[in-house]
Amino acid sequence: MVNTAGGGETWLQWLVQTHDAKQLWEAQPTYILSQAVYILAGIVTLIHAFSKGGRWPYFWLGTILHGLFTDNFWHFALPEYDNFWHSQTPIIFLGARLPLHIILLYPAFIYHAAYAVSKLNLPKYSEPFAVGLVTVLVDIPYDIVAVKFVHWTWHDTDPNIYDRHYWVPWNSYYFHATFAASFFYFFHASRSWFAPKVTQWDAADKKAEWKSLLISSLLGMPGGVLMFIPIYHPLHDVFKIHSEVTFFLLFSIFAMIVLSGLLSDRQKCNKKLTMIDYVLMVQLAIHYLLYLTFTIFFNPEQERSLGLHEPVGPCNEVATLTTPFGQVLEKRKYFCPTDYNEDYFDFHCVKELPRNGATWYLICGTPFENRAEYITVLSTILVVATGVFYGLYFKTGGGTPEVASSKKLKKK
Repeated sequence: MVNTAGGGETWLQWLVQTHDAKQLWEAQPTYILSQAVYILAGIVTLIHAFSKGGRWPYFWLGTILHGLFTDNFWHFALPEYDNFWHSQTPIIFLGARLPLHIILLYPAFIYHAAYAVSKLNLPKYSEPFAVGLVTVLVDIPYDIVAVKFVHWTWHDTDPNIYDRHYWVPWNSYYFHATFAASFFYFFHASRSWFAPKVTQWDAADKKAEWKSLLISSLLGMPGGVLMFIPIYHPLHDVFKIHSEVTFFLLFSIFAMIVLSGLLSDRQKCNKKLTMIDYVLMVQLAIHYLLYLTFTIFFNPEQERSLGLHEPVGPCNEVATLTTPFGQVLEKRKYFCPTDYNEDYFDFHCVKELPRNGATWYLICGTPFENRAEYITVLSTILVVATGVFYGLYFKTGGGTPEVASSKKLKKK
């Protein structure tokens, strides 16, 4: 695979690059399989959205735009907060920073969560928080397993992602919960400004829908960031409380609000599941089973990632981050190959370590410390997800709010 991410490329080469899929398969077969499942998810959720009609196609497109803005704002607009690098893919965009399948990851997460939650017909105050929690449930197997197989790497010393869970920053879960909830809230709240009499999932006129789509795509990310301020930043940055605690505090607040909604007087859905609903569920099952399969049958130490990674440089240089409360936090400015704490990768498959100034280099996956533990964790997640989605699809009346009577399903 040739390095085309360095200087001298044309604008078109910066915009989109292609790499040999056969070489990538030989280096990272799990990554190719993961990409295929997300592309499938994008296609299935899109077909599902158009089959349901109403606002669902707008929502699907909104998740795409929200994801594009969210994933790319930081390393282009605020590079000091740049803290992750994807492995290379057959098609990748924006200077080798945005793989094709990541564009479709957001509908794979948020669309699945929103459609399943919509079957509960929760009160408006509760619904965004339920979408946030279910989004995390969809994300967890991907986060835990994909990083172990070096599908991407995290910044080694960034204080915002330093506290980890199976090498996943606790703030990754916090991020998915708050950003999904924020996007969902603005998608519906903004439309109510322009068409207050139209029920939630029915489409209003195109002008109102496109305004709402633009507002939610732009405000979903800032809204998610704002939810870090009252909990994470004061507790973590000021009082040095571990990010695991701040995440579970957020989780508890979200769960309390969702429980309040579940206990409210609500109408049940009254339309039976359709074939495309079952297709959506099958795709979701493939998602969970894929990552469990990786932990059982694949070996992360055989995976190799050649591409953009954290820039290498002097080990003693530091950079600073300023928190919303004015604290100045430090991190290493560069990756130090001889002194780092990222045990999910090493350099056992290379002849020499990357030199100072390198941004494009080869890293190697590392073995499971305890494969049985990963299998147990992923199996548990699969059981929980099965129970949650079975309940959402088969224990809520078997219908979807958007197709029932608007009077019966009017939000409280």
